[in-house]
Amino acid sequence: MTLRDLKVTPGSKLMLVGSTVDDVIEATKLPDKTAEVGGEEKVVTKEPFCKQERHRKVLDKFGVPDDAMPGIKSAKEELPAYPISGMINKAGGKVRLTFKLESDQLWLGTKERTEKLPMGSIKDIVSEPIEGKEEYHIMGIQLGPTEASRYWIYYVPAQYVDAIKRTIIG
Repeated sequence: MTLRDLKVTPGSKLMLVGSTVDDVIEATKLPDKTAEVGGEEKVVTKEPFCKQERHRKVLDKFGVPDDAMPGIKSAKEELPAYPISGMINKAGGKVRLTFKLESDQLWLGTKERTEKLPMGSIKDIVSEPIEGKEEYHIMGIQLGPTEASRYWIYYVPAQYVDAIKRTIIG
């Protein structure tokens, strides 16, 4: 792009902001997986969901629900024609996922109420297997712009995780 393309005419005033070549190179570097702490290099690793304190508390307190659907480790199945049930939320309440494809909605049902969420309003879905119970996953459905708006569901059958993500996110 040139000044002529920007329609800068004689007599126009411009403010020029610049950086040194070193600053530009430093800013464009990809972050390294190591962080230097006090002269030592420390490898930065992401702690699995099931080991993070907030999730560990839920897993330890409630365990696998009695009515949990059987999970199949390393399997990938399409969504069933019926709701996926037998899961719990962070308070230990029963959770049921119903996919209303004809209206492009995910119904997130609990004993108290059913949230009818347009699939387009869901920003992201993250999930990880639960260590020691890999047939089940912890899944976070992001309902707002930040990670703090994730609705956490525990004991999601592993065979449906990919189908859930594909159906909602695409």
